[in-house]
Amino acid sequence: MKALKVHMTRGLSHNSRMETCDNSGAKIVKIVSVKHYNTSKGKKPQAGIGDLVMVVVIKGKPDMRKTVHPAVIVRQRRPYQRPDGTWVKFEDNAVVIIKDEFGTPKGTIFKGPIAREVADRWPIVAKTASMIV
Repeated sequence: MKALKVHMTRGLSHNSRMETCDNSGAKIVKIVSVKHYNTSKGKKPQAGIGDLVMVVVIKGKPDMRKTVHPAVIVRQRRPYQRPDGTWVKFEDNAVVIIKDEFGTPKGTIFKGPIAREVADRWPIVAKTASMIV
C-alpha cells in the first residue's frame, strides 16, 4: 500500500453502510474499523478513498453474511480535491472486498468507475478495473 500525495477528505464514518461493486457475493456491507487510522479518545474513525477498512457483510450470499472481510473504498459521495485543483465526487459510496492485506481482490469483475487514487495505491485492484476516473 503506497501513500497518497493528496490530503483526502474522509467522507465515511464508522458504521457507514455501502454497496460493493464487485462479484464477491456481498451486496451491502458496514464499516466496523479503519486500518492505520489513529484517533483521539472518544472520536470515531473515518475513512476516505483508498483506505483499507474492515467490513461486515449485511446482505449477500448466505456463506458471506455475518462475516468480517478487509475491503478498499473505491468511491465516495463526499467531494475531495486533487493536487491539480479539480474536485471529484461520485454518485455513490462503494467498496471492493479483498482477500488479504496486499490488495488481491476477491471478485473478478468491478462495476462502475474506480478513483485514480485507488489505482495508484492498490495496483492489483487497478488491473481488474474496467474504468479509472
